[in-house]
Amino acid sequence: MVYRIDPDKDRPYVEEFRRCPIGAHSPGLMRVLTVMRNDPSGHQVILVCRKPFAEWVLGHMPPDRADPIVLEQAPVFTSREAAEWEVFCRRWRALTGESINQPLHD
Repeated sequence: MVYRIDPDKDRPYVEEFRRCPIGAHSPGLMRVLTVMRNDPSGHQVILVCRKPFAEWVLGHMPPDRADPIVLEQAPVFTSREAAEWEVFCRRWRALTGESINQPLHD
């Protein structure tokens, strides 16, 4: 059985991830994250650390893994949590067509 994200049923996991993007997650959120991490097209938005513990940017992994990763120059994130949230939002939109218009923290 192939899991798919159902935007209506899985929406509570958006808030769970927003509150705690790093660490232990519920089984439901783990299912959503597993689906997000497997893009059959081969294209994947990824997180790249430019300076350990200080600076992250997003990258685009190509379908042919022998090709180079393309890095975005902006935005530059100063917290891993904020960067993880941006990756989550982009993957959610790619899979559901819906934008998450919420900041990481209220």
